[in-house]
Amino acid sequence: MARTFDPFREMDRLLSDVTRTPAAVAVPMDLYRDGDDYIVAVDLPGVDPASIDIDVDDRTLTIRAERAAKIANEVQWLSRERAVGTFARQLTLGHGLATDRISAEYTDGVLTLTIPVAETAKPRKVEVRHGSTTIDAVADQAQVDSGEHHEQ
Repeated sequence: MARTFDPFREMDRLLSDVTRTPAAVAVPMDLYRDGDDYIVAVDLPGVDPASIDIDVDDRTLTIRAERAAKIANEVQWLSRERAVGTFARQLTLGHGLATDRISAEYTDGVLTLTIPVAETAKPRKVEVRHGSTTIDAVADQAQVDSGEHHEQ
């Protein structure tokens, strides 16, 4: 099977290898909805929990954390693939979220954010009125008129 050459993808790959810094390293994340909450799970293994900083500014949620080097600089590195330094990830939140009720928990290298849906954004039933009475009252009156209405 022949593979097509995409110069833009190849250039992006080369530049990402050259410009890789802790802030540019991808911070893996899962995002899903569970009932009336959105759950964000961010992999942050090896970071100091005290370094985790979460800010919400308007609709932008920013997560920052730091992983410090735990080995002296005098060592002779044979392979060094684990990035150290400050990591950051930003998310643009949609409307209808209760940003004042976001909660966060850091367990086993995973930061879990719970972002509730705002009460005003939840589906609700709209009452239909007809004249000065509601549809329910008109239906009850129709049952009484037909003799089907039973008192409880």
